[in-house]
Amino acid sequence: MRLFSSNMENFKVFALVIFVMLVPVSLGQLSPSETRILLQVQKLLEYPQVLQNWTKWTNFCYLPSSSSSSIKIVCSNNRVTELTVIGNRSSPAAYGPKPGSGKFSVSQQTLSANFNIDAFFTTLTKLSNLRVLSLVSLGLWGPLPGKINRFWSLEVLNISSNFIYGEIPNQITSFKNLTSLVLADNLFNGSVPDLKNMLLLKELYLGGNNLGPKFPSLSNKLVSVVLKNNSLRSDIPLGLKNFDQLKKLDISANKFVGPIPSFLFSLPSIEYLNLAENQLSGALPMNISCTAKLNSVDISHNLLIGKLPNCIGLNSSNRTVVSSWNCLSSGNSRNQHPYSFCHKEALAVKPPVKSEQQNSSIKLGLILGIIGGVIGIVVVSAGLVLVLLKRSGTKTTATEDWKYERSVADKMSVRSSPKPAIESRRVPQTMRSAAIGLPPYRVFTLEEIEDATNNFDLTNLMGEGSQGQLYRGWLRDGSIVLVKCIKLKQRHIPQSLMQHMEVTSKLRHRHLVSVLGHCIVTYQDHPNTSSTVFIVLEHISNGSLSDYFNDWKKKEMLKWPERMAIIIGAARGIQFLHTGVAPGVFGNNLKIENILLDDSLTAKISDYNIPLPTKIGSESPHNVQDTSNLVKNAEKEDVYQLGAILLQVITGRLIKSTSELDDVRLQIEECLAEAPSKLRGLTDPSVRGTYAYDSLRTTVEITINCLCKDSAKRPSIEDVLWNLQYSIQVQEGWTSSGNLSTQM
Repeated sequence: MRLFSSNMENFKVFALVIFVMLVPVSLGQLSPSETRILLQVQKLLEYPQVLQNWTKWTNFCYLPSSSSSSIKIVCSNNRVTELTVIGNRSSPAAYGPKPGSGKFSVSQQTLSANFNIDAFFTTLTKLSNLRVLSLVSLGLWGPLPGKINRFWSLEVLNISSNFIYGEIPNQITSFKNLTSLVLADNLFNGSVPDLKNMLLLKELYLGGNNLGPKFPSLSNKLVSVVLKNNSLRSDIPLGLKNFDQLKKLDISANKFVGPIPSFLFSLPSIEYLNLAENQLSGALPMNISCTAKLNSVDISHNLLIGKLPNCIGLNSSNRTVVSSWNCLSSGNSRNQHPYSFCHKEALAVKPPVKSEQQNSSIKLGLILGIIGGVIGIVVVSAGLVLVLLKRSGTKTTATEDWKYERSVADKMSVRSSPKPAIESRRVPQTMRSAAIGLPPYRVFTLEEIEDATNNFDLTNLMGEGSQGQLYRGWLRDGSIVLVKCIKLKQRHIPQSLMQHMEVTSKLRHRHLVSVLGHCIVTYQDHPNTSSTVFIVLEHISNGSLSDYFNDWKKKEMLKWPERMAIIIGAARGIQFLHTGVAPGVFGNNLKIENILLDDSLTAKISDYNIPLPTKIGSESPHNVQDTSNLVKNAEKEDVYQLGAILLQVITGRLIKSTSELDDVRLQIEECLAEAPSKLRGLTDPSVRGTYAYDSLRTTVEITINCLCKDSAKRPSIEDVLWNLQYSIQVQEGWTSSGNLSTQM
């Protein structure tokens, strides 16, 4: 019996080993968070037939063999790495001519009007380990959101045969590991982003859209390029000569013009070449050579003349060649147009330059007459505005544009706003209304925080600062947030922490990256109590003011009025921090990198001081006078930092050190004391001609005062805001008088 028992044990072990070897690795259950995400995807896709069998008990990593071939899920380490869903909805190509931009409408072949493509991709991007994503014929509609760049590991992206419209977002270029990009049969329009740095990209399928008119900038490592049925109108670029790995090129059904470059037929790897249904013209050189790999050529429905070269002519029995409906003299003439047809159509494609010049000459006299009339109206309007400004008490002098005979430092003409004796810690109505549009403040659960950050996945970690770690997160409603994790170790925290959170809950303003809620987790660990506070903040995705100054194209967008609006917004945000909550929030780490801009270029202050008891003993009573001095010094430090931002806004220079800041401040102070031409010479060239000199001068004066070495002489934030608002009023009066771009 003992021997039998031993044999049975050995058999069980052997059977277990065999079972483990035979069962696929992916049989392991998917992580609960990713299971929830897949069920959310099913819901957002409005329960398509192909996904109707999904339930919370489905083992997504090992779908039964009876599952539809339209679904494929591959897992690794309990995470989804490949998701393929192919639906049965038609694409726009099934409806004949594609609608133009702005003419999209929901139909039976699209998801319903309730579908939100932004929320859909917000949910989907939580599958942060995806390497392959294919969503085909599912009726997706709307503009493709830039947040797709959150698929950090993506290698294959296929969202073909849907109804996605708008431009292809530039964020697509962040996919450095992408090998295949398929966006065919949608409603994309506009230019294709610059893809030449996507060196791993091998397949590009953009056919069946409204893309154009320029040929996209591509990497010469591509193997297959399909751009058929778009609105591309240009010559075939000569840069394709360097595409030595290219096997397939299909640019048919566009509006390409000019001759066919002969090198296309002799590219080292080319196998398939389709240039049909364009407006290509001229004759092909007879000495064209074709690579031996080329097995299919289609040049039909163009405006070609002459004879076909031997390698694609009647003797080319080793390859398929389609050349009908040109004006060629070789082959079957019944399938060709007469020579006159191609000649006439080729002229229509490219109007003669001479005709355009003649038309321009005819219109020149009329344009000059209109310009003269406009200048006359502008002069009269300017005179009227000057009279009105004088009557309203605005002081102007004829000589102030040329000389200042007073010490700028001692006689600065900065106005002080009247400050009524009120309790400054009460929140004014205007400040309260500034938070309108934000969701209600709420307390989050730890489960919600973990779900938003994907269990604090390191790929969502954005940085770590003096106040703690910062994570990017996605709430269940699809909105993007930032989660700041602050660890506190201190006695008596539970008694005071809620008081601090009451102040934190009021940090909601149009010009702040506002607090949306919090979560507190407290651990009892005798003799100390430790807590972790999770602060949930709104997410601003349009970059910082510093980013705009680092990119010359974006910098050109920020003329003087836009810069003044941004800096006034920042000043209002600081004013709210100082006086809109009790107690005020000071020492706010104000830097140009922390002034974020939303899609409407509204300024949002980020990384400000969230008032939490982070220091041991911070709850101990202080000397009242010492506390008052600390607050006053911190308030004036914020004003100084705002002055540093102002100086960079005026000069267009990003300042990296205190010594550089002092040098630039001294330069601009000297220029202000000398002459307007000197001051104008120091301003950012991007804004010249877009500001009123009085507006510039007022802004420079308050900037110099903010940067005063003696903190006691620096203005209050109310004074700064008053002067900036006065400056913009002068600017608006100047602009309305028609002076924009007339003063340099």
